[in-house]
Amino acid sequence: MLPAQSELVLAALLRSGDWSTSGLLASASVGNVLGSLVNYGLGRGAETFRDRRWFPASATALVRAQRWYRRYGRWSLLLSWMPIIGDPLTVAAGLLREPIWRFLLLVTIAKVGRYVVLTIAVLGFG
Repeated sequence: MLPAQSELVLAALLRSGDWSTSGLLASASVGNVLGSLVNYGLGRGAETFRDRRWFPASATALVRAQRWYRRYGRWSLLLSWMPIIGDPLTVAAGLLREPIWRFLLLVTIAKVGRYVVLTIAVLGFG
């Protein structure tokens, strides 16, 4: 839940040169998309679990994400890579029953895009 954890780990592993760049990029992306898929699933079942202490989004964050999602629609999922607002957006997408294929497409674009930009920033263009 802390922002930038995966980015710091990915940057350190990229800098080490001990790992395949494409393997690191794929692992980070798949892991992050799967995490968002868990949030989506929690959103789908939120009516049942939203009042539990362990629920990953506070009621306030969830309402804010729902408002944002209703206002900007599915395209807001392109911001799912952002700290603080990304996780609640993916929960809201599940709660508001976004079709899973569209959810996965947009979230994958966002998550992979973030890691590609980070990889370029760490390793440079060449």
